[in-house]
Amino acid sequence: MSFKYYGFENLAPLIVLGIALVFSLLFLVIGALKVPFIKAIALLGVSYIHPFGFDWFKPELIFVNSYFGVEKWQFAIILATIALYIHLKKRSFFIMLPLLLAFYIPKEIQEPELKIKLAHTQLTQGYKWSKANIPKTIESNFKKIDNAIKDGYDLIVLPESAFPLFLVHGDEVSNELLEKSKKIDIVTGALQVKNGELYNSSFHFDGKKIDIADKVVLVPFGERNPLPKFISDIINDLFFDGAKDYDGAKEPTDFEIKGIKFRNAICYEATSEKIYDKGVKYIVAISNNAWFYPSIEPTLQKILMKYYAKKYGVTIFHSANFSESFIVTP
Repeated sequence: MSFKYYGFENLAPLIVLGIALVFSLLFLVIGALKVPFIKAIALLGVSYIHPFGFDWFKPELIFVNSYFGVEKWQFAIILATIALYIHLKKRSFFIMLPLLLAFYIPKEIQEPELKIKLAHTQLTQGYKWSKANIPKTIESNFKKIDNAIKDGYDLIVLPESAFPLFLVHGDEVSNELLEKSKKIDIVTGALQVKNGELYNSSFHFDGKKIDIADKVVLVPFGERNPLPKFISDIINDLFFDGAKDYDGAKEPTDFEIKGIKFRNAICYEATSEKIYDKGVKYIVAISNNAWFYPSIEPTLQKILMKYYAKKYGVTIFHSANFSESFIVTP
């Protein structure tokens, strides 16, 4: 869907058909296997295939809203039990007992003692990135912050690139954000340049300082070209007018907000395994889903967030443009 913003809308059907062909061939092979246990192993194996690092194909997602867990070992138990049920000629209820091992055990949830406002915007890509509209967008953002202060919130989270500009420490916008953050913590998305490299970033203003988290997991073909450099440079020259890829941080960044640690995640990152670990309890995620309108991307994004919330026992606070803002709990 985002190809139309690069002037290659006609390529979208070819990309869809290409991806469909790859996965249809994989399922053709799995379907041709006769032994149920081999078929189950193959299906489990396919769930580990992530072309160009794009890891949205997870068959275990169907159990996100069920009583089953979503860990790989739980998925393996479910597949093995189904294979056993198919294999045995004399079927019995007791064959299904191993499924009990795959049941999800709810994790203890402790909500942060903060009143959090998840801002929502409804700006199209054309409006959002038009230079003529940036002053109105900035004014609207500050109005949202002022209303959150008035309503007694401790933290307001604005979407990815809510400020569609390069935010520079000491400029007029960042100074005003820092001043307002004396009354309320602010997390917002914007762009920045460091040493000539472009970054998609989150900015945390706490009244005294500005903490910046650069995006770690960049979108394949959207923010970075995952092909080898010599091929990547040719494609960027041919299709993207020589535009440079975004650069990214090496490790995820945590913000400390009112003494509570929040892991930062920018859009695609919140749907990637790389941003999660067992020590994280809270994630503040920001997205700009106007790139993918109209499509089911926001729905799949939310399902993936539920998947990781359930898998890692985290609470995700998500602020978005052009889709709903929400909180996801395990």
